[in-house]
Amino acid sequence: MDQNKELVSQHDLLSIIEDFVSKSGGLVIDKDDGGAIAISQKNDSKSIKVKTSELIDVLSRKDSEGKEFVQINFTTGKKILLTDQLIGFKPFPIPDLDVSKLPKVVTTVDLLSVFEAIEDAVSTTTSRPEEADTLKRVFNSILLGGEDAGFDLSTERLWLRRLPGVISKASA
Repeated sequence: MDQNKELVSQHDLLSIIEDFVSKSGGLVIDKDDGGAIAISQKNDSKSIKVKTSELIDVLSRKDSEGKEFVQINFTTGKKILLTDQLIGFKPFPIPDLDVSKLPKVVTTVDLLSVFEAIEDAVSTTTSRPEEADTLKRVFNSILLGGEDAGFDLSTERLWLRRLPGVISKASA
């Protein structure tokens, strides 16, 4: 009997996610036959796989501006947020970076913004090595947080290596 209750509960949690994504402007959902879904962002085509069996709770919430979002809690202790456009996650703590100075929730789209700031900081006309090093740590914190949440960020992982002279202790 408890197993049936758990199945119904998992189905209900999945239904909340599906309902939210179907109403969103920037997210798409794909189901597979194995009890998992993939949620993709239209903005950058990044997706995350969600296994129904790993869901603990799905909470509908509103931010300070009254916009709805969904918080998904997993059995692993991880959490992601679904907004109208993006999937949010926590930045990953890394050495020599005060994560409390970063937003509590970041997205894969933030990687491009931070990378562009790194490019600017290492440009030959305005070289700012200290700023570039801090930005590399921020980039890696977001990258590792995204990978920890379940995103494949192997392409973004290579971005820093493409910059001339950008090998540092902040590289992941």
